Amino acid sequence: MIEPQWDAPARVRALMTTREAGDMASGGTRARLRGILPADPVWLRQVHGTAVADLDGPGTSAAADAAIVRSSNRVCAVQVADCMPVLLADQAGTVVGAAHAGWRGLSAGVLEATIEAMRVPARDIVAWLGPAIGPRVYEVGDEVRAAFARQHEASITAFSPTRPGHWLLDLYAVARQRLQAQGIERISGGGLCTYAEPDRFYSYRRDGPTGRMAALIWLA
Repeated sequence: MIEPQWDAPARVRALMTTREAGDMASGGTRARLRGILPADPVWLRQVHGTAVADLDGPGTSAAADAAIVRSSNRVCAVQVADCMPVLLADQAGTVVGAAHAGWRGLSAGVLEATIEAMRVPARDIVAWLGPAIGPRVYEVGDEVRAAFARQHEASITAFSPTRPGHWLLDLYAVARQRLQAQGIERISGGGLCTYAEPDRFYSYRRDGPTGRMAALIWLA
């Protein structure tokens, strides 16, 4: 497990699983994980979009790529294997959120949607960027760069040219830009590469069909 090192209040609890913990898409692995959590996580049906599930409401699952909660011991979870997990909490410890931020969701505004759903001033929010595919290996095409440029022109500074029609993308840099544009300044994490550490992390880009890790956050 990875425990985020960030400026969150004591009431906020967060964990990130690694490959060693097993595939979080597996029911057996999830059952083992449940032993260290206050409740079963709410597993989202992730679709690379911007929908945010409010876990204070009824129901236990949703087609969404982010979740927020204000109640105690309700566990937000997102699954990743190169896409970036982003955990959010307000300084007062009243609300937390988790977002699945691959390039599609990130370019479309999943972080902004999650912040809006938290309904607290953005300046009071702290963020942690979990392990994702790193800027030295994440090559994308012109269409990805164009998608970011349409939504947030400053994002193009996170792209470095490689071969014709292709670019290296720094997901971490884009996330920091988008969070800062919303007024969030306390941003931690963002220094790990899932592709570069095969013994520690699953990576879809490296391995093809593979397992999933989970980023989890809740209020004690």
